[in-house]
Amino acid sequence: MGQTGEWIPGDTPPDEGYWRALLRDGENGSAAPGAAQVDPWCNEPLGAAGRAAPVEVVVVEDLWRDAREAMEKGEMLELPVIGCNRGGVLVGWNGLRGFVPASHLVDLSPSLVGGARYDRLRRLVGTRLRLKIIELDSEQRRFVLSERATCLDESHRRELLNKLCPGDICQGRVTNLCSFGVFVDLGGLEGLVHISELSWGRVDRPGDVLELGQSVEVYVLDVDRGRGRVGLSIRRLQLDPWQLAEERYQVDQVIEGVVTHVVDFGVFVRVEEGLEGLIHVSELAEGNFLHPRNVVQEGDVVTARILSLDSQQRRMGLSLRRAKESVSSDTWVAGEN
Repeated sequence: MGQTGEWIPGDTPPDEGYWRALLRDGENGSAAPGAAQVDPWCNEPLGAAGRAAPVEVVVVEDLWRDAREAMEKGEMLELPVIGCNRGGVLVGWNGLRGFVPASHLVDLSPSLVGGARYDRLRRLVGTRLRLKIIELDSEQRRFVLSERATCLDESHRRELLNKLCPGDICQGRVTNLCSFGVFVDLGGLEGLVHISELSWGRVDRPGDVLELGQSVEVYVLDVDRGRGRVGLSIRRLQLDPWQLAEERYQVDQVIEGVVTHVVDFGVFVRVEEGLEGLIHVSELAEGNFLHPRNVVQEGDVVTARILSLDSQQRRMGLSLRRAKESVSSDTWVAGEN
């Protein structure tokens, strides 16, 4: 114990009898109705008599494995305060109980002592704190968290944000996949790669391109220091295929491609990664058909003739029926000869 009565990591933890009484009597830390009572230090469910009830060992060990992974990764955790004593506050996480020493709370002034200090700690019960795990002992079934550690992270994050500039190329790690894009950790600062900036090609789901934990190189598009936001791009580090389209392809050329989307007005065909052309419904086939899907399906490999090409507008017009006419004509001529 420190001179003020707070528990310092490495010292003897707060009196376990106090914690048991705290949870049993409901003072500041009563469990929710129907919730299993937990010994905050052994982190195992308690029976009706206050003794540890048998639990599946694999489940408990899985919880501690997750806690250690969170500590090693330096994850930021937002946890509810469920109890307190004069040494700090008790928080709940994943069925376990952790302790935040008073010295690791941001808004607790060192000048507060006695009743005023305890009242301040009691007011934290029911709130949520942003914390990091700083000490863990699975054998003793206890772990320690810190709110101040997250402030150090914020200072580092702000430093990175101030140094970053548009045009920078950084190495990062994928931390989250969303429908609208991918979040990438740049070493303490997260940026967003919008789905439109993942590839020059069409991307329906970010998970089709990247996976969690993957290391990626990113291009910094913009930095909003006021809002703390960073826009990133992956495709800007790759050659735009439309820049060379008019050198590689010409009108009337017959090419092969893969059908990517079939819509009412036509069919989109991927000629190469990042370069798609459109076969208008009128250029699909001769005769009447109810829908383009009656002619082709997604994934089909088709032969088409290029009708128009505009690299500035990023447009390529294709024809399926004219390519077939050409192939038929060539076959007929060859047969005549």
